[in-house]
Amino acid sequence: MKKMYVFIAALLVTAISFAQGTISGSVTDASTGEVLPGATVLVKGTKNGTTTDFDGNFSIAASSGDILVFSYLGYQTLESAASNGMSVALVLSTTQLDEIVLSSGVIDLAKERQTPVAVSTIPASEIALKVGNMEFPEIMNKTPGVYATKQGGGYGDSRISLRGFDQRNTSFLINGQPVNDMENGWVYWSNWQGLTDVASGIQIQRGLGASKLAVPSVGGTVSIFTKSAEKQQGGSFTQMFGNDGYTKTAAAYNTGKNEKGWSSSFLLSRWAGNGYVYNTSGEGTTYFMAVGYAPEGSNHAFNFSVLGASQWHHQRDVWVSIRDYQNFGESGIDRRWNTNGGTLNGKEFNMRRNFYNKPLATLNWDYQISDNITLATSFYASAGRGGGTGPRGNNYRNSTLDILPFRKDLTEHYLEDGRGARDANGFINYDALVAENRASTSGYTGVNGNFQGQLIGSNGFREDGVNRSTIIRRASMNSHDWVGAISNLKIESGDFTYSLGVDLRSYKGYHYRVLNHLMGLDAYYSTGNKNSNGQIINTLVEASPFNNTGLNGPKIDYYNIGVVGWQGVNGMVEYSSDDKLTAVLQAGYSNQSFQREDYFDQPANPVSDTNNMGGGYVKGGANFNFNAKSNIFFNTGFISRQPQFDAVFPGFANDINPDLQNEEITSFELGYGYTSSSFDLNVNVYSTNWGNRFVTRSLSNQQGVDGTAQFKNIDVVHNGIEVEAKYRASNRLSFVGMLSIGDWEYTKDFDAQLFDDNQQLIGTGTLYTKGAKVGDAAQFTSFVEADYRIGRFNFDLGYRFVDGLYADYSITDSAFTEANNQGALKLPSYGLLDAGMTVQIGGGLSFRANVNNLLDTEYIAESNTNIHASAGSTTWNGVDVNNSVWFGFGTTWNASLKYRF
Repeated sequence: MKKMYVFIAALLVTAISFAQGTISGSVTDASTGEVLPGATVLVKGTKNGTTTDFDGNFSIAASSGDILVFSYLGYQTLESAASNGMSVALVLSTTQLDEIVLSSGVIDLAKERQTPVAVSTIPASEIALKVGNMEFPEIMNKTPGVYATKQGGGYGDSRISLRGFDQRNTSFLINGQPVNDMENGWVYWSNWQGLTDVASGIQIQRGLGASKLAVPSVGGTVSIFTKSAEKQQGGSFTQMFGNDGYTKTAAAYNTGKNEKGWSSSFLLSRWAGNGYVYNTSGEGTTYFMAVGYAPEGSNHAFNFSVLGASQWHHQRDVWVSIRDYQNFGESGIDRRWNTNGGTLNGKEFNMRRNFYNKPLATLNWDYQISDNITLATSFYASAGRGGGTGPRGNNYRNSTLDILPFRKDLTEHYLEDGRGARDANGFINYDALVAENRASTSGYTGVNGNFQGQLIGSNGFREDGVNRSTIIRRASMNSHDWVGAISNLKIESGDFTYSLGVDLRSYKGYHYRVLNHLMGLDAYYSTGNKNSNGQIINTLVEASPFNNTGLNGPKIDYYNIGVVGWQGVNGMVEYSSDDKLTAVLQAGYSNQSFQREDYFDQPANPVSDTNNMGGGYVKGGANFNFNAKSNIFFNTGFISRQPQFDAVFPGFANDINPDLQNEEITSFELGYGYTSSSFDLNVNVYSTNWGNRFVTRSLSNQQGVDGTAQFKNIDVVHNGIEVEAKYRASNRLSFVGMLSIGDWEYTKDFDAQLFDDNQQLIGTGTLYTKGAKVGDAAQFTSFVEADYRIGRFNFDLGYRFVDGLYADYSITDSAFTEANNQGALKLPSYGLLDAGMTVQIGGGLSFRANVNNLLDTEYIAESNTNIHASAGSTTWNGVDVNNSVWFGFGTTWNASLKYRF
């Protein structure tokens, strides 16, 4: 009897196994037919899953008719009924929004062959594989109109320009939320170091774009989408290594969407490195959490997310002359040279240290009011804390404390006669600075009895026993509190779509200085607060965003608050008929309010009046599809844009600028697109005129002392042509390429003012720039990349060429102070070769390696001086060596191992 039971049980197991069976099939790219190794296959509603092998094939225990869920990084998820021998083709997703519970209504996506704008998309797979230890903006260098550099080379110190407009004038959005600073428009990429880990796509809309924000951008709109509460369960673990001691460890997990509609995603990563540039080490932590709620049958969906990246890193922000790069190199140029770098107590020390933490919390709510009416709303908040350190004091009055590598006349080397605070290799001996600070400072004998006999330093003194020929490290803090809401109501009626939206923002920025390191002194005598005759301070604030940032403690030099409010409304009408014609008309109006508080320097008028300025825009365009392959589009618009905060309160005072005027931008663009199974092509031409600009630039003189330059009444015109193409030669070999040709010029001369680090006016002048080329961004760029897959290996090789790169203007440039000048300095062209390899090892394990600047090309990425070579001058590749430049990095590399489960 027992044997019979065993026999029956075996039959049952066999029957169940036979009924369930094994389903086999393959997964490919829908447009190219290329197999997709490593794609995830999951039986819906279970934890039963597998991945495709190197040839895109899979086998999974399932029954015919079961629903299988297919997903792959950078592609839209697909559900299909199981059948043996099935072949599944996945469609490339521009943003992976199908994988994200997000409010699509607040994200202004451009759709190919429909939205009349020039657009490029970088999928999640490109970001995950090729960014590595590069700066996040550099991944966009492969698209037309983009020029991104590392600037000084510290971690996160990069910047990006689009069509020659810097990032103050390009809108950057994360999941539809604006991240440009509300006072100066800048984007600090060190605050977003974690985007590489969480980004699921980038869409770059050049020109007017499809954005419905209160204030449109000039250069374009860059939308970055992050992973959110993903629908599929699973996770990953990644370990990366790179040049100069770079390491990063990342872990992510998604719970998947349960039967009640809840889903969540988590990511935590940690990075650290010594830096390619000398003395630019750094480290940071990225944290991400998202919770989604979208129950079946409900008209509501919610997603709450928090993204942040706390970090600190040493910097190289004092521009270096080509001659310094040469003099400190063992043979030729030393691109790693850092004027700021040195040691203290045997450890790396740098006068310039950036530290910040900027968490961004977002709540998205989608409400399907009816079949044709939707309301999408997003609430967000950010509380940024941190700043940057730098030297403070008249140390140049004491030759032993002087940190200059050269004499002020730039003719004789300090090291040659043993003066200054640098060692034989040119690095700063901060131990010697500490010793000299103490040796040259006598005991305090002023009126404050609490500090009698102590060593007190200052930038300027009013009491006996205070030494102003000293040096300390101060911290300039730029913290803020920011809340906002964006809401958009969309109504679809026949061939028409209508939308009405609001954009509300409230911002308060705190700007002040505190003591960070006394460099051997006991305290610092500050005369910055005009409400007192002077104050001795010994309270130190650590260069960390998580500890006390000094907001409620004693401050030095300055303390002011900027209050900015935005209130905007916008409307859109879109007509779309038979997939042939799409026409869009969009308009918006906004009010910006500005107020400045300054109890330090403006005691007679500590709180300014509130200044309200209106602005608006109207833009429109149309796209026409001739057939399934060809389309043409145009767009045009006019923007009246409010100036930024520093233009409202010029000269760091609380007096409102009586000559305020809105910036005026007009733009026109025409484009053509072609697509087929093997070849895609997009071509567009544009013309943008921008007038009445007011610009503020931060400067550092050769003593390392900060200053600020303000320029007004700047007018420019930017014309250009852009080409983007992709060719799929076979299911193994493909090519992508782009070409961008610009003609960007200043159309008039403009005025300038220079302020020192105490925010005092020290000079004025006129820059004669009419007809000069716009600098700081390459006007000619091209890129071509080949991608080849063989078996489990994937190889890519890309070449980028840059020309038409001109130096940026500066108020200290003699090149523009005369009417008959030579214009902007043209920098040498250069080309960079990058290579990469991916290996799908199997079992969810993959390996990736990147080598950037494979040929170790020497090139100048930026220059902030315009010194033209003359007869007898010393040059490097035709450029006078007295120019202050940033050289690009030499060969760098990174390698990572990733496990998906």
